[in-house]
Amino acid sequence: MKRVREIMTDDVESCSLLDNMYEVAVKMKEWNVGAIPIVDEDKVVGMITDRDIAVRGVAEKNPGSTKVEKIMSDKLITGNADMSTSDALKLMAEHQIRRLPIVENEKLIGMVSLGDFAVEELTDEQAGRALSEISEQENYIQ
Repeated sequence: MKRVREIMTDDVESCSLLDNMYEVAVKMKEWNVGAIPIVDEDKVVGMITDRDIAVRGVAEKNPGSTKVEKIMSDKLITGNADMSTSDALKLMAEHQIRRLPIVENEKLIGMVSLGDFAVEELTDEQAGRALSEISEQENYIQ
């Protein structure tokens, strides 16, 4: 059985609590990503997605100078590099998340996403079931 360590991205960019919404959006564009972990002194404290910026930021008329702490998701679900890919998928489905930060001693060491599983040898049924469970609740803000 594969471990998350084998499929995760280990070169993950992050932002800090000092960054604002505009700076995060620019970094998302530069890095071509839709989610960025937020760290405070190497500890993962949240995640901000392009959806957070659109819904909690722009739609609520917050200026670009709004600190990420105001619009990020701080109820963070994390995994570890030694968990099985199956357990990671179950965790993501249970919490309806598309990206799972991987931590070791609260420090960010990687990220695994649905895309990482898609390129692995999951059966169509496994991948479909995970995506279906993650996508069930459309009004959930990640």
